[in-house]
Amino acid sequence: MRKETLAKDLNRVARIEAAARVAGRRVTGVGIALLFLVAVWIVAAAAATGVENRLLVIVAGVIAGYMALNIGANDVANNMGPTVGARALTMLGALAVAAVFEAAGALIAGGDVVRTISKGIIDPALIGDPGTFVWAMTAALFAAALWINLATVVGAPVSTTHSVVGGVMGAGIAAAGTAAVNWPTMIKIAASWVISPILGGVIAALFLAFLKATIIYREDKIAGAKRWVPVLVALMAGVFSAYLVMKGLKKVWRPDGWVVAAIGGAVFAAAYAILRPLVARRAAGMENRNKSVRALFTVPLVCAAALLSFAHGANDVANAVGPLAGIVGAATSGEIAAAVTIPLWVMAVGAAGISVGLFLFGPRLIRTVGEQITKMNPMRAFCVALSAAITVLVASALGLPVSSTHIAVGGVFGVGFYREWQTARRTHINHGRVRKDPADVAARQAALAALEPADPVARARYRKLVRRVHLLTIVAAWLVTVPLAALLAAGLFLGLRLVVPA
Repeated sequence: MRKETLAKDLNRVARIEAAARVAGRRVTGVGIALLFLVAVWIVAAAAATGVENRLLVIVAGVIAGYMALNIGANDVANNMGPTVGARALTMLGALAVAAVFEAAGALIAGGDVVRTISKGIIDPALIGDPGTFVWAMTAALFAAALWINLATVVGAPVSTTHSVVGGVMGAGIAAAGTAAVNWPTMIKIAASWVISPILGGVIAALFLAFLKATIIYREDKIAGAKRWVPVLVALMAGVFSAYLVMKGLKKVWRPDGWVVAAIGGAVFAAAYAILRPLVARRAAGMENRNKSVRALFTVPLVCAAALLSFAHGANDVANAVGPLAGIVGAATSGEIAAAVTIPLWVMAVGAAGISVGLFLFGPRLIRTVGEQITKMNPMRAFCVALSAAITVLVASALGLPVSSTHIAVGGVFGVGFYREWQTARRTHINHGRVRKDPADVAARQAALAALEPADPVARARYRKLVRRVHLLTIVAAWLVTVPLAALLAAGLFLGLRLVVPA
């Protein structure tokens, strides 16, 4: 009895110590984040020397740094989550790769000019007064950052672009009425809530089905891998080269569509010529097992995650620094410009903030996307990454405003739901013919019978390979992102105008 009591007490102490360590790490992370914001304050104060509205620029700089921290904590998980879930990279390795490529994308390809009104959501001419514009952009930036922070706390990956769009829309309505909003653009963005995840999920599921049909369910898996892995990895290389030219480098170079297609085709051909003998050489000594085949996708998956991070840094740094650049421009010149030059210090705040936020708070969302929605392996994660790049290319060609966050998370759900459907059918594909595997079906029925009725929860989990609770949380967060950010921004703007009247 004494031994049992002592063991229970020791277990309680161990749990308390573990909880204390987790809480300590969170407090440390918050402390480092505050130190980063203090550093941003110092940099902004030095850069704004001599500017008439110096305090405004400093406050906006700190808010932009806070926004960048939240982008790193929430948005980068979409690129690195499947890679970590597939064990292609450790958490530390993923954080390092993402931080380097996010910062590189922001500083190299982030562009030196940005539209101050995100995606043409409001007409600055209808706001009129530069002071009102500055307060509206400050409220929009702060509202978007607050919402992303809240979404990160509840474990929901949301679109930072949609958060900024909602913030700008709400502040614009509060400042100049509904006439200031470009409603056709808002309708397109609302449509992307549905288009992005569905398209990403369908494409990812189709690629996974193709891989299972051509490699996994073949008797000679190595022969299938030798034939199709070079094709798929070369396709990834071609798609990502076009993706980087079209999205990652769009602010420094805007080639015609045929140039982008030609670049993608040339990279595909070159990559296939290089990869075919390399894959054949590596596959020669492999066992005829699924695990061996999946290993062939590990390196391409890491490269895909790095390239996605580069493109993300190039594109989404504007979500943090775009409104700040507009505030700096208006405070310096006293005029509202449709587009302004981004000072180097502003871009550095965005790049550094994304990397710091990723290291401090990114692991939680990375685990949610990569491990807690559905089980990942290198092959499934490769399908998600390839789906994300293809979906963005297709949507850009069609002129549809889509969210990379929605696409990536939709791809993860698509892979998971395809696995559920495929597992329920338990079919094997052999030389183009579908046949039920009686032994597999019998084994599954026996396993289900063993769980019933003693453990209905385990029985349900055995059938469902996607956690529905995460699906409901994420979809709910997506639906309320724009309206909630808009309401927050409108409230903040009206509050600021009460404290600091025009």
